Amino acid sequence: MKTVLTTFVLATSFALAAANDTFLIRNITVHPVTGPKLDNASVLVMDGKISEVGAKVNAPKGVKIIEGKGLHVYPGMINSATEVGMSEIGSIRETSDTGELGEFNPQLRSSIAVNPSSEHIPVTRANGITAVITLPGGGSTENRGFAFGALNPIIVGQSALMHLDGWTWEEMELKRTAAIQMKFPVIQMMSARAMMMDLPGAFPRNTFAEAKKSYERRLQAMHEFFEQARRYQKSKESNQPGLRRDLKFEAMIPVLEGKVPLMVVAPRNRTIRDAIEFSQKEKIKIILAGLDELGENGPKIKELGIPVILGETLALPTAEDDPYDSNATLPGQLYKAGIKFAFGTFDTQFARNLPYQAATAVAYGLPYEEALKAVTINAAEIWGVAGEVGSIDKGKWADLIVTDGDPLETNTQIKQMFIKGKAVDLTSRHTKLFDKYMSRQ
Repeated sequence: MKTVLTTFVLATSFALAAANDTFLIRNITVHPVTGPKLDNASVLVMDGKISEVGAKVNAPKGVKIIEGKGLHVYPGMINSATEVGMSEIGSIRETSDTGELGEFNPQLRSSIAVNPSSEHIPVTRANGITAVITLPGGGSTENRGFAFGALNPIIVGQSALMHLDGWTWEEMELKRTAAIQMKFPVIQMMSARAMMMDLPGAFPRNTFAEAKKSYERRLQAMHEFFEQARRYQKSKESNQPGLRRDLKFEAMIPVLEGKVPLMVVAPRNRTIRDAIEFSQKEKIKIILAGLDELGENGPKIKELGIPVILGETLALPTAEDDPYDSNATLPGQLYKAGIKFAFGTFDTQFARNLPYQAATAVAYGLPYEEALKAVTINAAEIWGVAGEVGSIDKGKWADLIVTDGDPLETNTQIKQMFIKGKAVDLTSRHTKLFDKYMSRQ
């Protein structure tokens, strides 16, 4: 009797669990991204994955039905460069876990530092973002390649692709090692301390000769590290007796084998060129990140099939002699050059603004369809998960957002969100404060 009762309880539990990620959205406008828009269509989700998409999709008996008349469904957006979950309050060191000492730290995994209870996660989700790339070396100015000196590493660790829902970081992981992040050295005239404190006159500048010498030293150190990693790889393949396991070199083996790319932060023309030359010499795959300009590198990037992660479009230019709209027009330039790209915000506090960064590029020449792809399927393809997320296609995880309009428009509301088929609460610190002060007597 006890066995029968236990079996019944377990069966009931499994049925309830399945119901939480099994449903049909009907009479809704579907935007698959990989195909044309479907009016008055349906999306059937079974066990967290998209089962059917089309005009005539019937719900199996007992499946929950969601009425979508007058609404739209899009794939959840992917922010391809953030600190979300790793940095809570930037000015309080104890709440940030985005950096370590040492020049080469490829073994460090950003995913284990993500706090599932971060207040920034629901705020970011509220604008339709269901997954993010976490940067182990931090974002913002430092991540864009301006940091310089021994305190700032070159290879900073493993960037992970994380779902923005889950009780633990293990539940949130979509791809543990999407890339290994590298901050490519630059010839920097100002001292690192002066830059970090934003006091240009407080500390002496390096001479050009000193800056170049330091740059060449760091570049040589990079080549030596790769050579050491290759020697370790060969020793391991030949089962060399007495070989001690080295976590740093273990993490580099997938890079040397071409299985994991380096995400190289290289903002300016010269740094981009040097990063490409480095990747060719070392015979590795790279993803260029944080570009402020394209320069003459477009044809080479296109030829080598190097994808790009762009930063903010709603930002002032980096150099004082750049055009005022250089950041906004750059996505259009990459599109015309035939380069695949996605968008990232390189921070925590403005990660939610991802759709508006893409929308700004549309106003400056990027086709709308390409802007939408840059925050969905392009990002999924760049990170190697196009078979799992990034579009509304059969067999993929049901990372979906239900909206009352275009998700790239500021006045559009996200009505519902699903991550792996599970309905996600859209309440956040922002909505709580809104409700609190709207109800004030």
